[in-house]
Amino acid sequence: MPLRSVRRKATFDLLAGDSSGDGASLLESPVSNPPDENGAGNGRSGRRRKRKSKSAKKKAAGGLLMESDFRFPSSESGNKAQNEIGMNYSVPESQSIAEFACQNTVAETETVRSTTSCISYVELRQRYVNGVAADGDEVDDVNSYKESSMTERWNPESLGNAAKLETMKSLDWRRVMAENSNLLGEAPCVEMAPMKYFMGEIHAGNSLRSTISVGNAKKRQRVYNTIFHVPFRCERLIFAGFFVCVDSFLSLLTIMPARILITIWRVLRTRQFQRPDAAELSDFGCFVVLVLGIAALQWIDISLIYHIIRGQGTLKLYVVYNVLEIFDKLCQSLGEDVLQVMFSSAEGLSNCSTETLKLELRTFIFDAAIAIAAFIIHSVILLAQAVTLSTCIIAHNNALQALLVSNNFAEIKSNVFKRVSKDNLHNLVYSDIIERFHITAFVLFVLAQNILETEGSWFEGFLTNALMVYMCEMLVDSIKHSFLAKFNDLKPDAYSEFLEDLCKQILNEKPEERQKGLTFIPLAPACVVIRVLTPIYSTLLPYGPFMWRLLWIVIWSSLTYAMLAISKILVGLSLRKFATWYLNFRQERKQHVD
Repeated sequence: MPLRSVRRKATFDLLAGDSSGDGASLLESPVSNPPDENGAGNGRSGRRRKRKSKSAKKKAAGGLLMESDFRFPSSESGNKAQNEIGMNYSVPESQSIAEFACQNTVAETETVRSTTSCISYVELRQRYVNGVAADGDEVDDVNSYKESSMTERWNPESLGNAAKLETMKSLDWRRVMAENSNLLGEAPCVEMAPMKYFMGEIHAGNSLRSTISVGNAKKRQRVYNTIFHVPFRCERLIFAGFFVCVDSFLSLLTIMPARILITIWRVLRTRQFQRPDAAELSDFGCFVVLVLGIAALQWIDISLIYHIIRGQGTLKLYVVYNVLEIFDKLCQSLGEDVLQVMFSSAEGLSNCSTETLKLELRTFIFDAAIAIAAFIIHSVILLAQAVTLSTCIIAHNNALQALLVSNNFAEIKSNVFKRVSKDNLHNLVYSDIIERFHITAFVLFVLAQNILETEGSWFEGFLTNALMVYMCEMLVDSIKHSFLAKFNDLKPDAYSEFLEDLCKQILNEKPEERQKGLTFIPLAPACVVIRVLTPIYSTLLPYGPFMWRLLWIVIWSSLTYAMLAISKILVGLSLRKFATWYLNFRQERKQHVD
């Protein structure tokens, strides 16, 4: 046991004295083991070296060096002590150092010679760590091998093409700071006289060029699109859509009554009642909705609504108008769904069997009643909105200007600064088209009210106010769509595509995609227009017997119908001609671009 502690202590002391791994400190104090009397020491060490060199050559040739291959030889006394204790001692620290040195030498030289030298050097070093040097010849061999191995290890030529490291000069901090004063990233302190600074800014050029990026052709095209191209194409689309709404309005007042009269004449002529088809039932349903809507508005006193709206102290006129406009859009959405349901029930009634006839008839009547109620409410809202606009025009406290400013710029605020897609922009343009038609109906209402109630020269004032309303609406729509296209990176060609779709809708080229087209239901505006024009026609009737007045009613109705029919023909043919021309123009342009 004492021998084991002494041996381990000596080993760790030697390893602690050399942390760099070069082995110089270990070899400076060699421990010699004198040979025995018969020179057995030299013989054993010689045989041992031969065996070790052979094993090292085999391992180097195989290219694998395991940590278990490094065994420390011992002296005779050490072997006796190990035999007595029954254990073979090794030093783990020296084994890791040896492995590190061997691996570095193999990686650098990549030759068998350097690997063999490393193994030999490791064996000699380990031998001296354990204090098992045999004699003075081994010490000489170790010293000579130390010098040669150290020379080979640190010689750059033995490492291939590795360059010899040069020593760096000491870093002079003051000299470095003098050469580069802004090394630490500090802002340079510039001392300049005020007048010199001012004159330097004058001669430096435009100061705005340093705050904004330089424009290019793409920026120029974007500016032109915002100012010129988008407003022009948007207004062209709204103008064409407005006449599509006018055509639908005229169709309601001309085509639908003609179809109903033809159906009644066929029944009276054949005296055979046949089940009407879906189109005829839809015409009858719309006619009932129109008649009942006009009758409901006849019971409403317009002067009462006028005084209620004008006498509002809490809610201003523009607030009332904005509230009514919101309800108008809600009723438009509901009216479209209600009318589709009524048309569907009409189709079911026309195609049903005899067993389900009563059920389909009740369904059609119930859907028609819902449509009647929905469009009556919508008509009342439009009438109140028209009365509000008339009140603003008649008022002498600049109420119309306040209404236009608040309403239009609230519309810009609610739409411009939102992210919209191309489909949403398409729907927004169609909403502006319907709004433009509703404004036209309101202007007709104001005109009828001025004809009935205003005395003196009123037409110039009415014309000025009507032009103001239209110009503000056009300006707001142009600004809104220009900046919507700018903020959402939409090209002006998008409005041309919208107009192309509208032209296809006019020509009925894609009825299966009608849900993306312009959906306008003129029932509520027609009720309002007929309601306000009826008093004007009543003033034109002469006094006399009932039959005489009935004759004049028929005459004026026939003249009105003829005028509306002529307008319908002109508008319809003009729209078809324009749609055909524009589609051909777009087709030629696409072929030219391709």
